[in-house]
Formats: sequence, C-alpha cells, structure tokens
Amino acid sequence: MAQPKSMYVCQGCGYRSPRWLGRCTDCGAWNSLVEEPITSSRTRKGQHGFADDCTPVPLADVDVGATPRQRTAIEEFDRVLGGGLVPGSVVLIGGDPGIGKSTLVLQAVAALGSSERPALYVSGEESPEQIKMRAARLGLADRPVWLLAATEVEAILHRVKAMRPAVLAVDSIQTMWAAELESAAGNVSQVRECAARFVRWAKATYVPTLIVGHVTKEGAFAGPRVLEHMVDTVLYFEGDRSHAFRILRSVKNRFGSTNEIGVFEMTERGLQPVCNPSAHFLAERPRGAAGSVVAACMEGTRPVLIEVQALVSPSVLANPRRTTLGFDPNRTSMLIAVLEKKLGIQLFGQDVFLNAAGGVRMSEPAADLAVAAALGSSFLERPLDPELAVFGEVGLAGEVRGIQHALLRVQEAARLGLRRCLMPRTNLRQIEGLPEVERVGVASLNEAWDVLFGR
Repeated sequence: MAQPKSMYVCQGCGYRSPRWLGRCTDCGAWNSLVEEPITSSRTRKGQHGFADDCTPVPLADVDVGATPRQRTAIEEFDRVLGGGLVPGSVVLIGGDPGIGKSTLVLQAVAALGSSERPALYVSGEESPEQIKMRAARLGLADRPVWLLAATEVEAILHRVKAMRPAVLAVDSIQTMWAAELESAAGNVSQVRECAARFVRWAKATYVPTLIVGHVTKEGAFAGPRVLEHMVDTVLYFEGDRSHAFRILRSVKNRFGSTNEIGVFEMTERGLQPVCNPSAHFLAERPRGAAGSVVAACMEGTRPVLIEVQALVSPSVLANPRRTTLGFDPNRTSMLIAVLEKKLGIQLFGQDVFLNAAGGVRMSEPAADLAVAAALGSSFLERPLDPELAVFGEVGLAGEVRGIQHALLRVQEAARLGLRRCLMPRTNLRQIEGLPEVERVGVASLNEAWDVLFGR
C-alpha cells in the first residue's frame, strides 16, 4: 500500500492524523489540524549508529564544580534562574507582545559577553539596525555582542559552531525553520525540530542558550507542548504594558526553584530590577480605606508584602458576581462560604471583587486570612489599621492554621515600618525578638474578627 504523502498535524499539541478532523482528539482544540507533507527520514549521528562520545560515566566521577553558573549581573533574573545560567542549559522565555522579552534577553547577553568570547544574538524578526537602536537606548551599544539576522537553523548553527560564543540568544523560535521540513516556519514540526537542534547543540558545547517564544491568546507557548519539555527552564514574563512593573515567573527549572519571581520596572533605560518589591507594591496604598489590607506572602525564599483590595457591594443580579484578580477564584468562593457559615456575614446577595495590587498572583494558602479580613472590612465599611500585616491559612471549620516562614514575614513587615502582625497562634512560638512589632495570634476566624473589628 502506498504511503500517504501528507499528514494533518495539530498546531496545539502535535497530534498527527491521516485525515482532517474538525477537533483534535488529543488536546480537544477546534480547527487546529493543518496539512503538512511527509518528508523522508534522515539518518542522524547516534540514531542508527554509535557516537564516539556515547560512554557511560560513573556518577561519583562527575565534577559539578567544573561548570559554575554564569551570573548576568541582573539580580532579579539570576534569582529566578536559581543563581545564574548553567553552562549548556536552554532557557525558554515567553510573554505577551511588547512586554519586554527582547529587551531582557538583550540586557542578559550583553552582561555575559566578553572581548575574548562575545555573545551572539540571533534575530529572525528584527534587522541588526533595529537591534542596534534598542541597544543604544539601553546604553549597550558598545558591549561585546554580535548580531545575526537569520532564520535557517542549519546556517545559524554553522556560524555558531565556528564562533563558539559565550551565550546564544534566539529571538524567536517561531521564526526558525529547517530545510529538511517542507512546512512553513512556526508550524508544530518546525518549532519542534528547530528547538531540538538548538538543545542538542547547547548540551554538546556547554553554551547557555536563551530562546524567546511567542504565546497564544490563552497565555500558553505557541507550538507543541513538547517544546516546554525539551528545555531546562521555562520563564513567563507577566505584566500590563500600561504599567511599569513586570514580573518574571519560573514555571519549570531543572537547576533551581520554581517558586521564585523577579520584579522589574520598565524605564527608558530598559528593565531595571526592583530589589525591594514590597515597598513598590505598597507605595500607593490608600490609608483609611475600607477593604484594604496588607498580606505577608512568600514568593520562593523572598517575603513580599502585597496590598489586598476587596469591594463588596449589593448586587442587582440573580447570580452575584465573583471577580478575582491575583487570587484563586475557587479559594475565594470557599472563604465567602466560611464567612457566611461561621460569622453570619450575609454575602449571598453581594457582588464581590478582589484584587492583588501590582499584578501579583497570591498562590499560597497563607493569604487566606488577609483576603477574609479585606472582605469583612469592605462589607462592614470599617477600615483596618494601616500598620497591620495579616497572614494565615483558613480552614473550612473556621480555624486559622499555621504556615511556614512566619519569622521572615514578620521581619519584612518590620522593615517596611508596619507595627502589628495578625498571625496564626501556632506560629507565635516561632517568633523571637523584634520588640518593635506587636504580634497577635488567633486560632479561629471569630478571634480574628474580635481583634480586627472589636465585636
């Protein structure tokens, strides 16, 4: 039987079908299957034979100290990476258009290049003149960075092998294409093949590689899901282009924690690290406003103070709205149910709006008590103490559970000038010293309400 000359490939997950389907049977996406011609398989080194360097090595003989991390001098970027770039690692950076991905990558490679081994910036979207204009605006025009405007992956690797740069940046992977594949650049097969070649080259040469990726309107990386599995680190650049703050978040890191975030401020001189994000998040906090409270959260190993804003107002709808920004909607619904059941606060006929100021996402349960306090303050129209920080997990029985890193949260509150901390009672014994901070421990929501509103 003759082999088919083409296959239909899902542009979302890479599923292959011999005929067109309206809906992908693997990922469920509609109208995502595109016809792509089938090319003959080609023999790769080590695939059908034996590579010369394919030799097992004892685990005890592997010298990790021989490949130290390379720091970019961008403190927030190094923090998210886990201390710097690991030689031979591949980092995938994504974000909305215009968020600052290319700016961050250009600043990073400019810091790593040297006169002996310059950095190489490969762009498939911009010309060298456009990149030079950005570099001049950032004050990097004289840094040891070489530019290459190309999209054919074999030609790029040929140049890179001869140059052996200190670091390689590819902007972006969706513009790259391999000559062996007849599909257009950006298709699933092209993205997968080009990324695989860059990964193999990075592992063979120990040159760290930064790859910029496009994202879809849903916020996921465009192309196959396997793209995130092939690389070592996946970073998402978040933020609103109308605001100056940007947040770099790690969702995968083989060489560090995935709980770290980096905070940047977009200025005329590029992205500037924000070493004290708590002060920036609380800079414009309104004092004496009902529904506003300071939550002491942890982002990786860093304590961060975030303003939680709540607005509770009577609803004219049959189903009142529950809108949250920066907090889990399901957890918000749970806290509303606990407030109604344990404290008798009638929120079933109220619209509830919850916001974490600054665009931060509060993902840990320690923010529960602060969210509950903000909801109660807005509902009762009673402002809270502006020098109060709140943290603690709330259970379904109305109990306030202990959390981790209580001392770091209290220390951060004291450093920002806050004078009171409302926390779980089980965490009080972990806090010693800090006489300038009054620590109030509670075991239930009823006790917290007595402290906050004096009922």
